[in-house]
Amino acid sequence: MDRLTILNRLKAEAPGLRERYGVKSLAVFGSMARGDDREGSDVDMLVTFTEKATFDNFMGLKLDLEDLLGRPVDLGTPDTLRPEMRAEVERDLIHVP
Repeated sequence: MDRLTILNRLKAEAPGLRERYGVKSLAVFGSMARGDDREGSDVDMLVTFTEKATFDNFMGLKLDLEDLLGRPVDLGTPDTLRPEMRAEVERDLIHVP
C-alpha cells in the first residue's frame, strides 16, 4: 500500500477514530511520510489524545490502525519522543485532517 492510499484511508477513518478513542490529532512520520518506505515497513504515527490516554485507548487505536493499514504501526505520543529525534520527527509529520 502506497503513501497516498494510507493517507486516504486514515483521512476516511479519522472521524471514527477520534470519537472512539478520544484522538485530538494524528500524524504520520518516518519512512512512510518521506516516501522511502519499503515492502513490509511499519507506519510510524504520532497521536495526541483529548484527555490523558488510557492503556485501552492507546492499544485499541494501535490495533485498529494496524487492521486498517495492513501493516505494523509504531504509535507514539509527543511526550514519548526522544529529545534528539524531535526535530526530525516534526520535520516529517504529515497530519491527518
